[in-house]
Amino acid sequence: MSSSSDLVRFVESILGVSSGGSVTDSMIVIATTSLAVILGLLVFLWKKSASERRRDVKSLVAPKPVSLKDDVDDDAAIAAGKTKVTIFYGTQTGTAEGFAKALAEEIEARYEKATVKVVDLDDYAVDDEQYEEKLKKETLAFFMVATYGDGEPTDNAARFYKWFTEGNEREPWLQQLTYGVFGLGNRQYEHFNKIAKVLDEQLSEQGAKLLIQVGLGDDDQCIEDDFTAWRELLWPELDQLLRDEDDGNTASTPYTAAIPEYRVVIHDPSAMHIEDNYSDRANGNASYDIHHPCRVNVSVQRELHKSESDRSCIHLEFDVSGIGIIYETGDHVGVYADNCIETVDVAARLLGQPLDLLFSIHTDNDDGTSIGNSLPPPFPGPCTLHSALARYADVLNPPRKAALIALAAHATEPSEAERLKFLSSPQGKDEYSKWVVGSQRSLLEVMAEFPSAKPPLGVFFAAVAPRLQPRYYSISSSPRFVPHRVHVTSALVYGPTPTGRIHRGVCSTWMKNAVPLEKSNDCSWAPIFIRQSNFKLPADPSIPVIMIGPGTGLAPFRGFLQERMVLKEDGAQLGPSLLFFGCRNRRMDFIYEDELNNFVEQGALSELIVAFSREWPQKEYVQHKMMDKAAYLWSLISKGGYLYVCGDAKGMARDVHRTLHTIVQEQESVDSSKAESMVKKLQMEGRYLRDVW
Repeated sequence: MSSSSDLVRFVESILGVSSGGSVTDSMIVIATTSLAVILGLLVFLWKKSASERRRDVKSLVAPKPVSLKDDVDDDAAIAAGKTKVTIFYGTQTGTAEGFAKALAEEIEARYEKATVKVVDLDDYAVDDEQYEEKLKKETLAFFMVATYGDGEPTDNAARFYKWFTEGNEREPWLQQLTYGVFGLGNRQYEHFNKIAKVLDEQLSEQGAKLLIQVGLGDDDQCIEDDFTAWRELLWPELDQLLRDEDDGNTASTPYTAAIPEYRVVIHDPSAMHIEDNYSDRANGNASYDIHHPCRVNVSVQRELHKSESDRSCIHLEFDVSGIGIIYETGDHVGVYADNCIETVDVAARLLGQPLDLLFSIHTDNDDGTSIGNSLPPPFPGPCTLHSALARYADVLNPPRKAALIALAAHATEPSEAERLKFLSSPQGKDEYSKWVVGSQRSLLEVMAEFPSAKPPLGVFFAAVAPRLQPRYYSISSSPRFVPHRVHVTSALVYGPTPTGRIHRGVCSTWMKNAVPLEKSNDCSWAPIFIRQSNFKLPADPSIPVIMIGPGTGLAPFRGFLQERMVLKEDGAQLGPSLLFFGCRNRRMDFIYEDELNNFVEQGALSELIVAFSREWPQKEYVQHKMMDKAAYLWSLISKGGYLYVCGDAKGMARDVHRTLHTIVQEQESVDSSKAESMVKKLQMEGRYLRDVW
């Protein structure tokens, strides 16, 4: 009873009351209940406080932190008589970033008076106001910018490009800036180097002074040679700006770029626990992106072509339930796929290293000092050589000249070293174009031809093998129709090269061999992320829609039609919709045939028009079907309709564009120039949209 009395007195002391000294059973019950309520209240308040603290901390995390120390360093350098040079880059695959860093190193080596910074355009400023504030302080800047997709900026340049090109109301405000632009593009595409050209035009209109003619790099040939030629024109101009009067007549110091090399640390596997570097949780900003992909399982995988087909097209579904991946119909998914085991085995053999070697790579020396700013960011480690070659090394594309230079430096056979040097030299330009690019020789094939060239791992991953890039796919589903899945429609890339090698696309081969969760708990998985797109249905579902997508170009339109199905079920009034689809033969590669017919039956699609290119002696393509429907097609567009094109940019999209031009010219009875201006107007209004590759 004494313990009961103690409990009652304890509660009395907390509540500030007295029982008068006598303790009954009912009082014990009251005391016990009171204590439980008090403790529960305290726990609730503690958790609420902790939750609020977590929210407060999270709200303080800036999405794009910009260091104030950088501005202080810039001011100090300028005060010391240095000239600040800023090199911006907009990159999708890392090439523009590599060029920016190479240019920075050479400027620093040539000019003592220069202090150089390499800046990712997306990291330059937190918001639009800071873009303007910071750009006003630049006096000498270079822009290395790639054009991607259908004349679009790269992901990391999109925010800057939108701000800079859409704010055209300003008076000239960049008179203090001298600039240069080098573009990275491909002449096979319609909008060759559009971003570089527009950026140059806008900089000039805003009062900036052009230092050197815009460089237009062409990746269809040898973009490294284009960059080298542009850079050689740059030095005489920079000599005028960055050389002092007393050494103005001195010839430029000869410069040879150092071969990038990571510091490599070998680890003892018995002393370490290796964890997967990919997470199924969002990063600190609660979003996934190219730098923070999310590991997801493959839930469904099936072949879309019929057995008579000699090709392959895979339907694959990623399970994104419960992990925070959000997408909209028409968006793209980026997929990081591994090299196949055969490729990994060959690479390890050519390097002369065991696959189970455990190592990590670093951009600093043992004492913590930086090795140099030309190194790409290291991949996560420690990891085995097998994992590094599978996940991070692009070894199936033809090597760049810089890779040949690195291989030459580590070739022990003199004749092999000389041959590699020649291929990478200006004198060997034609031979490189023919033997490497024209023959589509992969990096592994080239290394096999020069077996004495065995670079150390630090050189191989820094200078020889580029980083394996994600593959992008137009998502072929609608989140309103399948809320927890991301669907992909992928044609298998498989075929002989001029050397006789069978080239297998990295990601499409991985998808072809993927094991889905519906068949095994030990299913395939991949790191993925969503890339937003402007390829969207009209906000008003009653607006007419025309979709043109042969082959896997059907992918986003399958998502569109799923979305329209949901809208119809919700009671929306749908406008007319046409789908022009093309394939070789209905008995081989008419993908999603039953689904498309069902969309028509359910009223989500008004009319399905199919072109079969191999069923008749005369080949028939989607552009021919467009001409058959020319009057109706143009009447829908004239009523405010939207026209969408998805697929091959080099062939189909060009042919469709020409056909549209012809339809406008004939239906409106105007000349070619007027027809083209009308097509351009459709594009400017956002009613002629293309998702091409």
